Amino acid sequence: MILISILALACVVITIYSGLYLLKNNEDGSKEKIRKALKINLSTFIPIMVMILVLVLPNGVKAAAAGNASQAGNGLKYIGAALSTGLATIGTGYAVGQVGSAALGAISEDASILGRTIIFVGLAEGIAIFGVIISIMILFS
Repeated sequence: MILISILALACVVITIYSGLYLLKNNEDGSKEKIRKALKINLSTFIPIMVMILVLVLPNGVKAAAAGNASQAGNGLKYIGAALSTGLATIGTGYAVGQVGSAALGAISEDASILGRTIIFVGLAEGIAIFGVIISIMILFS
């Protein structure tokens, strides 16, 4: 189990390092090398994470069957809280990127609509707050 976790960590570090290396040393203007490296690293990282899940979940089921169901429930509670916060922030990042770039374009056309565009960006950021609130509700229930 520890070996697989180390492999997953190594895969993440290699992905980040190779991406930075290819960004710095890419002579041609295309991003094809970066896409290829990312595909290779994801094709190794995802199976490693699946192997971790396959090795960890049976232990949680055994613990629940042995009468210690609260530990398995706590683990799933933490996974749910992490997913709600993580997915909400990913959605927020995407929404703020789209709305913010559109707002900058609109402001460059007409500077009087600055206040309205800031409201839209703020609404997009509210998604992350909802994710955090749901996480807090999950953790303290």
